[in-house]
Amino acid sequence: MAETTGYLAPAGFVDELKHELGGAVRATHGRLVLAAGAPRPVAWVANVWHAPQRLTIASISDAAKQLRAMQRNWALYPTAHHRRAALIVEKLPKVSAKPLRFGDPAPSAPLGSWTLLDPETILASPRCSSPFPNGEARFVEDKTAPSRAYLKLWELFTLIGKRPLPGETCLDLGASPCGWTWVLARLGAHVTAVDKAELASAVARLPNVTVLQQSAFALEPRSIGPLDWLFADVICYPSRLYALIERWMKAGTVRRFVCTVKFQGATDFATARQFAQVPGARLLHLHHNKHELTWLKLS
Repeated sequence: MAETTGYLAPAGFVDELKHELGGAVRATHGRLVLAAGAPRPVAWVANVWHAPQRLTIASISDAAKQLRAMQRNWALYPTAHHRRAALIVEKLPKVSAKPLRFGDPAPSAPLGSWTLLDPETILASPRCSSPFPNGEARFVEDKTAPSRAYLKLWELFTLIGKRPLPGETCLDLGASPCGWTWVLARLGAHVTAVDKAELASAVARLPNVTVLQQSAFALEPRSIGPLDWLFADVICYPSRLYALIERWMKAGTVRRFVCTVKFQGATDFATARQFAQVPGARLLHLHHNKHELTWLKLS
């Protein structure tokens, strides 16, 4: 087929992905959007299928044989003909679906993706952007965490291969109820947690956590001093978050940023583009994000 890229949208966000791809969209199969041209930077995507190929299959055994000839590890994205697709899966090598323990690296073995377009046609991509089946990063969860927001940081740190080191300084804006502060403190970082609301007492009492009970928006950057990381999972409109982060970037006191851009109501594409256009920044949708994107700037 002509140069085409497949983009698997996160559940519920096909329209956001198609908005980003614009006129390049050629076809949609469930959450899988095919677009003309080489891969492009988009945020609303769970997994990118590089150069997907159409395979004509004569039987279930033939389908498995053709896929195995391309590579060993495959993840099915089911769109239709589910029984036939499941029978093909049974003839392929098993791919471990066990949840990852935080701290272990993401899987490194190549993982392809495929779907059954019709009973005689497979669309297959031996090379994809995510090391997880359909971009779904799953972890052995820790029930002691004060909120499930911690999974966003676990996923991000696993994907980028970086995290705060023991002794590094972190600021957590909009910290309550402390899911992110909990993660950072357990990594050994020194965390200043800022929120008008009270923090979970078990986290607030940790020796490497300092609590500032005030608005994240009223905090003066230079009053804090140099920081290795700034984190923000604060609930606010994207434009207000952008103004806040812009103020911290202009102060020049922060080395790395990680923020959640939360959309309330309609998706604010204009502000999302502002975040994406910051030099050295990246905007992405994590499996543990909802109607929100994660923005990071690591240099």
